[in-house]
Amino acid sequence: MELATILLRTAFMYVFVFFMLRLMGKREIGKLSVFDMVISIMIAEIAVISIESPDRSLWATVGPIVLLVIIQLLLAYILLKSHRIRTWFDGKPSVLIRSGRLNVGEMKKQRYNLDDLMTQLRENKLDSVADVELAVLESDGKLSVLPKDKPASGSLNASETRPSEEDALSKIRFELLPITLIMDGKVMDENLEKLDKTRFWLKKELRAKGIRSFDEVFLCSIDHNGKLFVGRKSD
Repeated sequence: MELATILLRTAFMYVFVFFMLRLMGKREIGKLSVFDMVISIMIAEIAVISIESPDRSLWATVGPIVLLVIIQLLLAYILLKSHRIRTWFDGKPSVLIRSGRLNVGEMKKQRYNLDDLMTQLRENKLDSVADVELAVLESDGKLSVLPKDKPASGSLNASETRPSEEDALSKIRFELLPITLIMDGKVMDENLEKLDKTRFWLKKELRAKGIRSFDEVFLCSIDHNGKLFVGRKSD
C-alpha cells in the first residue's frame, strides 16, 4: 500500500512540477540565472520531500511550490520593467578580452580561470587570445566572442586594408555588444553617454525609421558597426 502511494505521489508531482515550470515560461528551461536556479532547486527539493514522506499532506508540498512560482512570476514582471533591478539580480556582463588582451583583474573578480576561457574559445573555433577582438562573459555564464577581422587575401594596397579611423574608434567605444539604448520605452542615458551621443541624436535616428516617440520602442540597440536595431512595442 505504501509503495502504491509513493508511485502515485511520484506521478502527481511529475505532472505538477512540469506544469509549474511551463507556467514559469521558457526562460526557465534555457540558460538559468542565479535567481532561476534557486527557484528550480527549491521546487525540486520540495517535490522530493513529498515523495519520500507518504504520510505528509500533499498540500504541505503543493502550497510552497505554488508560492515559489507566484514569487518568480512577480519578480519576472518587475525585472522586465526595471533595468536597474534586473542588473542587481542577474548581474552585468564582464569584458574578459579586448583587442587580444586579457582583463586579468576582471577574470579574478569573476573567479574565471584560463582553462575555462580557453575551452570556451575553442568552442568558438578560436585557439588564441590574440585572435579575439572582444570576449564578454554574460550573466548566465556563457562567453560571447567577437573575433578580429582578418584582412582579405589578394594584392590590396594599405589604404584598402587599413580600417578607417571611425571604425577603429567605434570598436574602442563599444564595451559590450550590442549596447541597449532604449528598453521598454525607457532611454538608457548612461549608454548614450558611453557613445558620446544625446537623446536628440537618438530621436533623430528613430524619426528616420518612422518613430516619433521613445514610448513606441520596446527595444533599441546598436552594434559594434554602428547599426541600429529597433523593435516596436506593436511589432
